[in-house]
Amino acid sequence: MNDEERRRVPISKRPGTDLSRPWATGANATDKDGESAPLDRSGRETVQGDDVETDDVETDDVGTDDVETDDVDGLESDDVETSPVHDVPQRTAVGEASEMSYLGAERRPRDTSERSLGDFTTTPSLLRLVPLGILVGVLGAAISLALLDMIGFFTNFFYYQRLSVHLTSPNANTLGAIALVIPIGGGLIVGLMARYGSEQIRGHGIPEAMENILINGSRVQPRLAILKPISSAISIGTGGPFGAEGPIILTGGAVGSIVGQLFRLTAAQRRALLVAGAAAGMSAVFGTPVAATLFGVELLVFEFKPRSMILIGLASATADALRMVMASAGLVHPQPLFPVPGHAPLGGFVLGGAAVIGIATGLGAWVMTQAVYRCEDFFKKLTGHLHWMWWPLIGGLVIGLGGLVDPRALGVGYNTIHLELLGKLSLDAMVTLFFVKMIIWAVGLGGGTSGGILAPILMMGAAIGGVLGHVLPGASVGAFALIGMSGSLGGVTRSPFTAIVFAFELTHDENILLALLVAATVAHLVSVLTLKRSILTEKVARRGFHVMREYAVDPLEATFVREVMDTDVYTVEPGRSLAGLYAALPEGSSERRQRLYPVLDESGALVGVLPWSAVLAARSNGATRVDEVMIPPRVVAHPDEILRGVADRMASLGVGVLPVVDRKDHRHLDGLVTQFDLLDARQKLLEEERHAERVLTLRRVRTSSGAPAVEAPVRARSEEGD
Repeated sequence: MNDEERRRVPISKRPGTDLSRPWATGANATDKDGESAPLDRSGRETVQGDDVETDDVETDDVGTDDVETDDVDGLESDDVETSPVHDVPQRTAVGEASEMSYLGAERRPRDTSERSLGDFTTTPSLLRLVPLGILVGVLGAAISLALLDMIGFFTNFFYYQRLSVHLTSPNANTLGAIALVIPIGGGLIVGLMARYGSEQIRGHGIPEAMENILINGSRVQPRLAILKPISSAISIGTGGPFGAEGPIILTGGAVGSIVGQLFRLTAAQRRALLVAGAAAGMSAVFGTPVAATLFGVELLVFEFKPRSMILIGLASATADALRMVMASAGLVHPQPLFPVPGHAPLGGFVLGGAAVIGIATGLGAWVMTQAVYRCEDFFKKLTGHLHWMWWPLIGGLVIGLGGLVDPRALGVGYNTIHLELLGKLSLDAMVTLFFVKMIIWAVGLGGGTSGGILAPILMMGAAIGGVLGHVLPGASVGAFALIGMSGSLGGVTRSPFTAIVFAFELTHDENILLALLVAATVAHLVSVLTLKRSILTEKVARRGFHVMREYAVDPLEATFVREVMDTDVYTVEPGRSLAGLYAALPEGSSERRQRLYPVLDESGALVGVLPWSAVLAARSNGATRVDEVMIPPRVVAHPDEILRGVADRMASLGVGVLPVVDRKDHRHLDGLVTQFDLLDARQKLLEEERHAERVLTLRRVRTSSGAPAVEAPVRARSEEGD
């Protein structure tokens, strides 16, 4: 063949390659008329008329007989092995045999990189983060327990006029109507701290932690580690109906972030330390290390990798270990935080009741979320009329009025939650508690007061379960209150595993686990069907950022390059003139739409790549040859690597196509892989999600003895789902 004839890598008939940004002028490179043509899914221009058929293309230098393959299903050695997706050449070293094991034949070649792949991508570099995770656990526990002491100090000072750090409830005060001014004063102080300190102290802490993770590269201002706990202690200590865990989570996360910022770490590593600090704070306050770990993994870290889980788990365990030491010294309440009387395993009636409570708490999650954000919308309407600095003062007024109606709704309310779980509150008391708590909590948070949401959710959920427990059979009112507590937490936060384990660790009631599973699961189902966003993610979404809580295995991690690469590739010779090449590629042909051309020498070895943009730039200069403008193939892909590495390479270099070469011989071209080929991996997932089929069906079979017909399973045809 002469220089003007075409050469291909002959493997399959699949058309399509793509355009590289550095190797061409853009996603739509201009043609000779100066107009850009759109690209089809394969990365080639869409044109009118028929494309050049690959069956009509002559080949040179490299034939299908030159490709060595294993004998599969009776194929001869010069045949090409066919994968389930595309026709792909499988080259095997001479003399290599399949290894047999109890799992069957080992199909991976001995020298392939496939054998280096594992279930996880964790490297030994994680070990240097382990001491930091333990350190974050110690610091997070210390700051969290100090916050509880501050809350106790302000509560005792304002409501009982005594100096003590013992955590107590404001509901036993004897101030009467004068207690109304205490939450108002607390709201005023918090508003001033937010105005002149840091606006990030407003709110309940968890959305702010999520925002720092998603937006700020897990970097938290150091002053936030000081201002947030102080403002929250003042807010809760002056009667605010909030939990301490939200501020503790943000404060512990700030500590983890600060520790991470002191070292040379990536944003992902800082994120793991931030969440480790948040989980440590939660573990230290409640004595629930497993639930705190699940909370961090399930809600905050936005991944499920050993890198994050190990650091979060170690920090939570360290914090709980310190808590147990302090509890043995009488400095904090021993575990469990809410001990309940033992009982026998619950029966089937209770599981039905748990499902009913799950529905009720799932709907309650909708009510609570709507209440908070409707109040926030109301306060936003005051913008332009009243500075947001004064909004916590208005919230304090409503909190004070609610405290006059039911003082049990004030403060963190741990003692009130315990009374609910013991079944010591009447039906009227729990109904009143639920509505008063929800109103003052929603108004307080909507006004930007600093405080958490977990303890109020536990209290309101226990009230729902306790109210229904008066009519549901099979268990005590306290047991149903515990079930409601778990269902409410699972519905509001959309973290069902955390809700189940959290309720268990707070009470150590192992006989109720199955009922907790039912309630939390049903509440989660109702919540995800009725609410687009949870109370935690709605605030982040309102600031213009999308939060996705669903996690799945990336298809790029499970697909090899050989399964999607394009092997029907147009190649050129080094000595060919660019003007002649341009003339040989008719407008509208599949060859022109390829946009990147591997350059092969006379022996068929890859010596470079030629972008279409170079052809366009030199098409008028008849003396310019391919070898004068071609680019060395320094960045390549291999057939036996997964697409994730290829996608990362494309993203970091800003390219859209890579030549695929043999791992042993980088001069042996196997094909091209484009960013459109990466979508083939996604197509597999879409088929699994959308393609519905009935695999088995039942058919009546009558026996020869005339016995009654029986149903026998047989395979059915597949059908597309809606």
